[in-house]
Amino acid sequence: MRAPKLKLTLYQKQKYGGLWFILPWLIGFLFLFFLPLIHSLRYSFSKLEINEIGFSVTYSALSNYKNALLEHESYVRVLTESLMNMFINVPLIVIFSLLAAVLLNQRFKGRALARAIFFLPVILASGVLASIEGGDYMQAIMRGASQQSSGEFTLFKNLDLAKMLIESGVDRKVVGYLVNAVNRIYQIITSSGVQMLIFMAGLQSISGSLYEAAKIEGATPYESFWKITFPMISPLILTNVIYSIVDNLTTSQTSRQIHETAFRTFDFGLSSAMAWIYFIIISLILWIITILISKKVFYYD
Repeated sequence: MRAPKLKLTLYQKQKYGGLWFILPWLIGFLFLFFLPLIHSLRYSFSKLEINEIGFSVTYSALSNYKNALLEHESYVRVLTESLMNMFINVPLIVIFSLLAAVLLNQRFKGRALARAIFFLPVILASGVLASIEGGDYMQAIMRGASQQSSGEFTLFKNLDLAKMLIESGVDRKVVGYLVNAVNRIYQIITSSGVQMLIFMAGLQSISGSLYEAAKIEGATPYESFWKITFPMISPLILTNVIYSIVDNLTTSQTSRQIHETAFRTFDFGLSSAMAWIYFIIISLILWIITILISKKVFYYD
């Protein structure tokens, strides 16, 4: 007599489905990243010296962490700048990608071409242009432009945007944030492609009957967005916020400094300590933001 098959509940099917989904990443992590991660933690508490037979590791307690936080000439400053840029860029990237996804999800002639145009900067920025942008030539141009323009808002000295906003009674901090947003428009567009795709996938999964019912009840497009669209894609807002934070911080100046410390000055112990400090800070930021946003996320059952 055959034993009866065990029927799984919907929750169990979803749980096991998620496990199968992340299984390739888990296998790759265990075989490719786990041992380097352990070695990196070991090196952060050690002094690693290269010699004729390879390298030697000498335990040095917290000296590398002390060096990174208290003695290094630029690590704390670069780390602070990276975090400040993250807090400025991430909200702008998420807002822009959401608005662009809503716009591109509408039905109009040439929609496929418009989607390709919006995603084209992401493709271009991932290749030669990205290397040019991060190279000495582009940095020299930007430094020259900054030196030629003085004042409170360097790139907008010859425009009346900041002056108009300030004369309108807008707080100077808000004006500074808006001007910085306009200055960063290229970076925002090139960093929003993946987020746009995620939002568009979420928008296309919303049933059209919800909008039809809202329209019959007399809801305006503005009300439909805030009562239907925004709650339904709120889980994806959390996803995109986390993705944007990780993407912004892993490509920041701090990451480049950690890489240069390891492979230019060959101070692997200090580089590992810098990397672990950065990792802990990123983890804390992600944990706090996940808790805060999760309270507002709407899950449709």
